[in-house]
Amino acid sequence: MRMPDRHPAQTQLQQILAQTHARLASVQDGAVANYIPALAVVPPDLFGLAVATNEGKVEEVGDTAHPFTIQSVSKPYGYALALDLLGQAAVRRAVGVQPMAEAFNALVLDPARSRPFNPMVNAGAIAVAGLLGDALGAQAFPTLQDRLSRAAGRPLTLDQAVYHSEAATGHRNRALAHLLHGAGVFGVAAEEAVDIYFRQCSLSVTARDLALMGATLANVGTNPVTGAEVFGVEAVRDTLSVMFTCGLYDGAGDWACRVGVPAKSGVGGGLLAVVNRQLGIGVFSPRLDAAGNPLRGLLACEALAEELGLHLFEPSNPGSTLLRALAG
Repeated sequence: MRMPDRHPAQTQLQQILAQTHARLASVQDGAVANYIPALAVVPPDLFGLAVATNEGKVEEVGDTAHPFTIQSVSKPYGYALALDLLGQAAVRRAVGVQPMAEAFNALVLDPARSRPFNPMVNAGAIAVAGLLGDALGAQAFPTLQDRLSRAAGRPLTLDQAVYHSEAATGHRNRALAHLLHGAGVFGVAAEEAVDIYFRQCSLSVTARDLALMGATLANVGTNPVTGAEVFGVEAVRDTLSVMFTCGLYDGAGDWACRVGVPAKSGVGGGLLAVVNRQLGIGVFSPRLDAAGNPLRGLLACEALAEELGLHLFEPSNPGSTLLRALAG
């Protein structure tokens, strides 16, 4: 692992981010998501990289202010909200925590329980949306929007064009909602549950927002900039655990070995990674790999994990002491 040199500490972290961004900016592998028409027109070469520490310091490079829709990066936050409101036992009765060796939008439930395998795939996230609908009624989406906004430290708005595009074409997700409703996972109408899900996926964020949302989880549920208490400790613990094992879909095992921190990706090009008690990483890069993960985002996080020793099981990981020094 490369240790800080004689440059000022803050400049060193900026240099690491800038060098990583420059090295990967020319990567053109992968393709933007095209099954949601509004996502197919996103410029593919945008690339932003941001890091926020659990002390509220933010460093960023590239297209970190460019808005995009959060998509599946919203799933951990819906899950954490459900855990806070309903408790672990109630949520576990509806949604499991096991990895699933299928596509993220597979029409599959755990055959032993007739429940989704985990909350990071579409079936699990729609199940969580249904639970929130049962608990909160018409306030389900506004409450979820508020929690995500508090995690980001600013109001997040709905991208109406993407929402309507998803609502018009999301037939597979509707099928999942009806499958879940028929299995008794939630009581609200299937259309109500899937509409909450479409809306949460259509919230507009930036790479900087994702870094701060990750830092909120890293900071045990408290936004490190605003001081807002967003999620409880138990909800954060369970959410990070499932992100680590399931957040990158069928690429989760490779991610765990190569990067080794909890993370969640989205087909809008967002990728969020969390280094517990230390920092959040937010990446925006629309080109996706075959598993639906932002390709340059994966490479950027792998490079940062190597450079900073972030892997949970890295023997030489000096932890937050180095990161505090780098952030100044």
